[in-house]
Amino acid sequence: MRSKPPPLSREAQAFIEMLTAERGASRNTETAYANDLRSLETFLARRKQKPLTADADALRAYLKSLDYVGMTPRTVARRLSVIRQLFRFLLAEQLREDDPASALDSPRLGRPLPKVLSRDEVDRLIEAARTKGGVDGGRMATLLEILYGTGLRVSELVTLPLVAVERDPMMLIVRGKGDKERLVPLSDPARKAIASWLHVRAAALGEGGSSRFLFPSRGRTGHLTRQRFAQLLKDAALAAGIDPARVSPHVLRHAFASHLLEGGADLRSVQLMLGHADIATTQIYTHVLDEKLRSLVQDKHPLARRRRRTAAG
Repeated sequence: MRSKPPPLSREAQAFIEMLTAERGASRNTETAYANDLRSLETFLARRKQKPLTADADALRAYLKSLDYVGMTPRTVARRLSVIRQLFRFLLAEQLREDDPASALDSPRLGRPLPKVLSRDEVDRLIEAARTKGGVDGGRMATLLEILYGTGLRVSELVTLPLVAVERDPMMLIVRGKGDKERLVPLSDPARKAIASWLHVRAAALGEGGSSRFLFPSRGRTGHLTRQRFAQLLKDAALAAGIDPARVSPHVLRHAFASHLLEGGADLRSVQLMLGHADIATTQIYTHVLDEKLRSLVQDKHPLARRRRRTAAG
């Protein structure tokens, strides 16, 4: 039986409540921040400190411990961001007279390019789901068609309401981060998959069965969870002959954006469909395209091949 996680301090809990009330943080964001702060407070407690008394040396020791257990610089940077926000909050609320996090240095980050599947690999994933058939296969094929055809975040995908698709819409109205709505076009394959799934879904629910979600579940949430979808995606990857380690819901979102840009879509349109607040976030996909073009020239250009032969000789 799993033990309950230790409670957060009153100050950390007040910070989480502020995120929800003032910044419209989602439940997933709240959970992630709470887990990060619980980790910090557990470490500080071993040093007989807490957020109201911690100094910069204690915070540096905590970040060093994360590096020691093998956390990536990007994960450490995320936790540092949460720490900085917490201590700015404590300072603004006059719960502290100083901000020890302001003296912390950020870890050096590379610029990893998003993992992307090829168009052929995406087709194989969808075909593997279709081949499975039945309720599970129909649901998975629909999930994949929507995800690859719209670039939704996985949380947006699994919580899609039934009313969003009941009248065979050309566009989806998506409620994303910060409770902001955006319009995303639905591809013809996605619309056909949804139409087929609605028939299968009705039969699966049975007479008198109902759910407000497009992808219902008997679980506590009432809809397919992100975790379960990720597991099903790994299974589909195996069936398609693709390394499951290369496949995740976010990888398909990356594929959506990268393949659109390869096809000539403009960056601003892709930004709007992805729901990115800042176009700089979307620009990472242009680097994926640049890298593909560079590899293409190195591998296919006759001058590059001639240089390799010269070097070999």
